[in-house]
Amino acid sequence: MRDRSLLWLGALLTVLFSLGTAWWFFGRAAPPVAPPDAPQRQAPATAAPAQEPGIRYPIDQAGSAALPAGDAIDPYVATALTNLLGQKLVLTLLQTDGFAHRVAATIDNLPREHAPARLWPVNPAGGRFAAVGRPGHEALDPANAVRYLPYLALLEAVEPARVVALYAHLYPLFQRSYEELGYPGRYFNDRVVEVIDHLLAAPEPPPPVALVRAEVKGPYKPTRPWLLYEFRDAELRNASAGHSIMVRIGAANQKRVKARLAEMRRLLTAAPARR
Repeated sequence: MRDRSLLWLGALLTVLFSLGTAWWFFGRAAPPVAPPDAPQRQAPATAAPAQEPGIRYPIDQAGSAALPAGDAIDPYVATALTNLLGQKLVLTLLQTDGFAHRVAATIDNLPREHAPARLWPVNPAGGRFAAVGRPGHEALDPANAVRYLPYLALLEAVEPARVVALYAHLYPLFQRSYEELGYPGRYFNDRVVEVIDHLLAAPEPPPPVALVRAEVKGPYKPTRPWLLYEFRDAELRNASAGHSIMVRIGAANQKRVKARLAEMRRLLTAAPARR
């Protein structure tokens, strides 16, 4: 079991944190000026209207300011995040190139088995996965949960309404990125709600969560054996990337994440989101 949990949880929570706190910037400050040689900003294509069939949870774009286009998109998002978080945090935590594409790909991949690292919107975090017990009788170390506390603190520090407000503002970028992933005509916000529901349905196995070491075949042996743990339970072992995260962060942390996701789902589906 490769230790993708911290990275994936970082991707999910840092994205939510970034979107939520960026609401302050977009709501109170003028958008950054594009470089002289950048294309002129133009209004993005609007999302499909609510009355079109197939859209379950429409995002209302009424009154949303125009977003940049072309090469001006990345500087626009990066400047906003830097003004909020500072250059050090942005360079340490985030991958701002193709940010909307990374977010769309990250969310879309959470219910899947594999999640390519090259698409993550965050940089790898420090620390490593730990197990307890003697060989052959190992289990998930409860101390692993501590590694996720900073991300949980960020998630709970942001009001869900602000997350949804900025999400609506940037929605055309996410919609376009989602369609470019190979989903023409599919509505990204419907996928967001679907993925939230998937995470809310994550299993909650009682501790201790048993582990086994995967068999390594071939002449090359890993130098970091902690990357090779798998869940002993077959259902957990075959779980999606998102469900694996929710189990590995620990039962208490999982409840906190689910509470925040449930609130975001309520805001995303109760009525069209407005900025």
